[in-house]
Amino acid sequence: MVDVQPVQSPPTTIDSSRRNRALLIGFLAGLAMAVLWSYKFVDTTIGQNIAKAGLGHDAETTPISGLLSGAMFAFVTGVAGSFTACNIAVFGVVGPMVEQQQSRRQTLRSMLRPMGWLVAGMLPVSALYGAIGAWWGPSIPQLSTDMMGTMPVRLVQSSVVFGLIGLALLYLGLAELRLVPDPLAKLEQRYPNARLVVLGALIGGFLIGRPFPLFHKMFVYAAENNNPVYGASIFVLQSLGNMLIMGILFALLTMIGRGWLVRWMTAKPGRIATVTATTFLAVGVFTVVYWTIRVPAIFGYGWFPTMPYNG
Repeated sequence: MVDVQPVQSPPTTIDSSRRNRALLIGFLAGLAMAVLWSYKFVDTTIGQNIAKAGLGHDAETTPISGLLSGAMFAFVTGVAGSFTACNIAVFGVVGPMVEQQQSRRQTLRSMLRPMGWLVAGMLPVSALYGAIGAWWGPSIPQLSTDMMGTMPVRLVQSSVVFGLIGLALLYLGLAELRLVPDPLAKLEQRYPNARLVVLGALIGGFLIGRPFPLFHKMFVYAAENNNPVYGASIFVLQSLGNMLIMGILFALLTMIGRGWLVRWMTAKPGRIATVTATTFLAVGVFTVVYWTIRVPAIFGYGWFPTMPYNG
């Protein structure tokens, strides 16, 4: 039998220089992403092409022809939306997933376990919102064509939802650096995988604000069918698609070099907390700034710099 040694999380003590570096890199990276982000390139060039390759036809113009077709559409467009501004924060969970690796030998089981806990947190949120959306029907605010001033109601919802999610990620990043109390610390002492479950719930919450055009098309189809069970099912498939590329990336990072990433991140006290904090800060700042400052500025509420390719 192979002797599998569990990965012990090192003490999370972080010296002031490392903490300051994490803060600086995290905030600057988040701001840079918010300024440079091209939603046209990501949503259209990347998203539409991935969906077209997966479905074998133009996902935007071809009607959804049935329940099975809708299920396939949900999963493929979920994968296609992996790099959109409403999903990019999902890559911030790679650090906590590495922390939960059960062994330095990267077996399939040890890699699937943290993914499973993420899914356990994501499924109830995605399924519940999908069921509510299908039951409510096309009049649900996220599908509304109404305006609030000069801004569409559905984008107001996006700004609020992603603003709150971004603040949650920011707070978790600061908590990793021990700058604020960790709201999950006591819960995690009793339930070691609680953090991943909470992060999974946040990932499921992405659907509540998502304005991605292909998701909107899927949502309309679910609402018109008015079947809560079907709505829950395709929303779950959408979220699973959103996580697929991140899961593959996690598997590759932990398998390459026979688990060098796990060994590197756990080699020094505080390293894994620093990397996780920096990532959370970056995606948190990006999410807050992009959705609560940049998006409203497009409709005349405030100001935000615009790159020439986004004009």
